[in-house]
Amino acid sequence: MIKAIALDDEILALKIIENYAGKIENLSLEKTFNIQSDAQKHLNKYHVDLIFLDIEMPSRNGMDFYKSISQNTKVIFTTAYSEYAVDAFSINAIDYLLKPFSFDRFKAAVDKVKVNNESADVKYLSIRADYKLHKINFDDIILIEGLDDYIQIHLTDHSKITARSSMKNILEKLSEKDFVRVHRSYIVPVNLIKMIVNQNIHIGEFIIPIGETYKDAVMKLVNK
Repeated sequence: MIKAIALDDEILALKIIENYAGKIENLSLEKTFNIQSDAQKHLNKYHVDLIFLDIEMPSRNGMDFYKSISQNTKVIFTTAYSEYAVDAFSINAIDYLLKPFSFDRFKAAVDKVKVNNESADVKYLSIRADYKLHKINFDDIILIEGLDDYIQIHLTDHSKITARSSMKNILEKLSEKDFVRVHRSYIVPVNLIKMIVNQNIHIGEFIIPIGETYKDAVMKLVNK
């Protein structure tokens, strides 16, 4: 089941999404929001697989809102403006729906989420760095560190691969059940979280701080 929410400042747009979502099997539209702060509170408390998100809103641009989400949530943008499409796909949007969109177009976008979820069973990361395409087994990753516009992947053989990417984009390529973001600058494999001391995760020689935003998600994993 895909757990989704919708955020749009237009109530009518939310009603249309609610109507369409109710016709799709394995899609549960948990909540709709027309105020960003309310949606943010929900995201801080509950896991969400997918967000239907407007772009032009009174307070903050929808893409900026999506970039601020700490959990690994997929996005389908729903907007009346075509000029944001390139930027939307550059941050790994699943789809970009131009209003007014039909039920068939809406369903096709949701089907892409289902296909994306099925591909999550892949056990390796493909990433381009140093003019080469690297295929890295998940089991070989100790941690991923964010360095401004780059990420550094620390491997079990003590080597490192540095690539141009945001933390959010790299997280989209990883299996959600195998990796978790624990800090704005760190992603770690779930199975390596063995010891937490004073809000720090100890993995081999690394001591990784747990960010306040990510603390609840990490503790849920540890207490499973």
